[in-house]
Amino acid sequence: MKKFKEHTSTCPIVHTMTYIGGKWKPIILGRLVNGAVRFGKLAVQIPDISRKILTEQLKELEDDGLILRHSYNEKPPRVEYELSEIGKTVLPVLMAMTELGGQMHEAITRFKNGIKTGE
Repeated sequence: MKKFKEHTSTCPIVHTMTYIGGKWKPIILGRLVNGAVRFGKLAVQIPDISRKILTEQLKELEDDGLILRHSYNEKPPRVEYELSEIGKTVLPVLMAMTELGGQMHEAITRFKNGIKTGE
């Protein structure tokens, strides 16, 4: 279980990044926007993440209350993950990141290709 980290900072951005920051957490949360997803499907949808790291990140998101884990007593065992009510509050941030990422990618690509923005 992840240890709760006490922050001396009063900055809300620091607190937000504690819970949803890093390379994989925003991507995982984004994959859960449309409902519950099985572990195996998440692994396929995010091919660059190892199963070990995916498991660790899912556990941290669950420990922090951002996602819910549902385990079904079937053969083979089935595990699904979905956003919790707290996790759903992150959706506007993820949508803003998606929009900003598209804009930044376009602007930086234009910059690297020697095209000034606004032309």
